[in-house]
Amino acid sequence: MIDLSEFESIRPYSDEEAVAALARVARHPMIPVISKYLFPNAPINALHKSLTSVKSIDEFQKVVMVDVVNSVLAKTSEGFTCSGIENLKELEGKRFLAISNHRDIVLDPCLICYSLFDRGFSEVELCVGSNLLQNRLVEDLLRSNRMIKVIRGISARELYLSSKTLSKYIRLTITSGTSSVWIAQREGRTKDGWDTTEQGLLKMFDMSGEKSFEENFRELNIIPMSISYEYEPCDARKARELYIKQTEGKYVKKPREDMHSILTGIGQRKGHIHLNIGKALTDEEIARAAACSGNERYQTIRHILDERIIDGYKLWKTNYMAFDLLSGTRDFEGEKYLPEDLDKFHKYIEHKLNKIESRYDRKAVREIFLRIYSNPVLAVLQKENTQ
Repeated sequence: MIDLSEFESIRPYSDEEAVAALARVARHPMIPVISKYLFPNAPINALHKSLTSVKSIDEFQKVVMVDVVNSVLAKTSEGFTCSGIENLKELEGKRFLAISNHRDIVLDPCLICYSLFDRGFSEVELCVGSNLLQNRLVEDLLRSNRMIKVIRGISARELYLSSKTLSKYIRLTITSGTSSVWIAQREGRTKDGWDTTEQGLLKMFDMSGEKSFEENFRELNIIPMSISYEYEPCDARKARELYIKQTEGKYVKKPREDMHSILTGIGQRKGHIHLNIGKALTDEEIARAAACSGNERYQTIRHILDERIIDGYKLWKTNYMAFDLLSGTRDFEGEKYLPEDLDKFHKYIEHKLNKIESRYDRKAVREIFLRIYSNPVLAVLQKENTQ
């Protein structure tokens, strides 16, 4: 049993704490409303009964969360698929650090956890920003789902100390065999469709290592993952934010905006969704990075991760249509989409843009909206051209 006393402020709930937390959740006045939305054919107290019956986090994920995710997918998607599970099996039971792109605040970690749990990889802890813990209900639900709290909105000095603690916790959790860990490749969601790993994240992982650079990264068993949505979660909200940043220099979030984004992401139409589990970083790749000097070591790891994540993309019709619309061509028509698909996509775009204030430049917002969808295609093409 490892000592977690120094990680009290960031660790997930224990089984005992989760049972007490879920009892609090069950008493929340919104639970009957949520239950009716998720399970319209079940008794109104179905979710309450499930929440108060579980005796462990494993049971909560199996009895409650699997049904919740299945319900959300049935209501808002055209299907969810997963590939690459063989890459986890090659680790032969070792715990790992999953690093993925990040498109939706809650859906990304939930779908990754759901996929792994469904395939026998039940113990995965999820790194989530503290800015999302805006009330006790959300905190209880997330920490009962093995959430590791990533502290946000603090001073540079506090950030350094917090990063050291987080790094140590992640490494200890993996190397002790306690659990695997998921973390996004960057702080915050990708808004513009460009998925790049933050170098600072890799430096954070290295902070807790007491061995060589090579050994520090090797023992984490890093697995890149890619999640691809046919319809980008919160696409109109992202386009609006990017437009304001572009024209006004900065964007200031309103109170409870993250919560609105969570609810929009859950309830919005998603089309098809695919998760790809990539190959783990090899000893040879890590050795190649270790042979570099200074920041080049982290840049090499970052480049490998970014390429793996791009390789794992599932590009949808929406991506190819947006690319053609921006380039003024029909290069992918026929092969990747049909004219009637483009007509439907035009209507979808206009429907989404109508949700954005009319005082903003419609043409500029439309271009930003399309780039959110087209940039993954551009990333794949650029990678192919450099090989």
